[in-house]
Amino acid sequence: MKIVVAIKQVPARDSLLTAATDGKWIDESSLDYEINEPDAYALEEALQMREAHGGEVVALCAGPDRASATIREALAKGADRAIHIAVDDIVDWDTLATAKLLAAAVKSEAADLVLTGLQSDDVGAGQVGVVMAELLGLPHATIIMQVEVVDGQLRVKRELEDGWFQHVGMPLPAVLTIQSGIKKLRYATLMGIKKAKTKEVRSVTPTELGVARVASYELVGVTLPQKSKKLQMVTSVAELVDKLKNEVHVL
Repeated sequence: MKIVVAIKQVPARDSLLTAATDGKWIDESSLDYEINEPDAYALEEALQMREAHGGEVVALCAGPDRASATIREALAKGADRAIHIAVDDIVDWDTLATAKLLAAAVKSEAADLVLTGLQSDDVGAGQVGVVMAELLGLPHATIIMQVEVVDGQLRVKRELEDGWFQHVGMPLPAVLTIQSGIKKLRYATLMGIKKAKTKEVRSVTPTELGVARVASYELVGVTLPQKSKKLQMVTSVAELVDKLKNEVHVL
């Protein structure tokens, strides 16, 4: 079974974010970067499926040169090889353009299964995986908590609202977006880090994939949330309960 896992490099969660001088994006000069957490769970699911059923895991990442660190992390954890789509301005690619880019790379792999994280920590649109499935013409399911392969078919467990779950049977090939927390993440071992240095990383450009970015939106600017303090006087317990329930949402 060949599994392609789309991963993304995002600013580390403990990074101090400030707006760039032009106000169009965040200042990236002092940021640390890491693998997008939902994508890390997608990678872990792929690695465990390979261990159970054989085959190979291919990490797929679009981004600038610095994304190579995230790719090497995926290889160190156990991915067999990787594809790096070299894009310096990946933050300017919207959902559709990014999905076209990833789908073009996936097509050449003839994968049995494509996994992505549910959403990215930096943008959080949660759309790239399902749009990519549509472009590839493959069945897909989202918010996946469990994946099984039975008689050449998929059986997946989806998380719904209010503690409900849905079990779905699907054919292969397919695209799944994985929910965070479904498995315990592994650490890269010293041996894995050494092996990662010799594993194949194929670098391609959007031009080589036949994909051009079409500007479908314009980012006007980013600003940090404004913090403010506000004092409200309440005159009764009923009023206090109403505010806690309907404004603060703690009851």
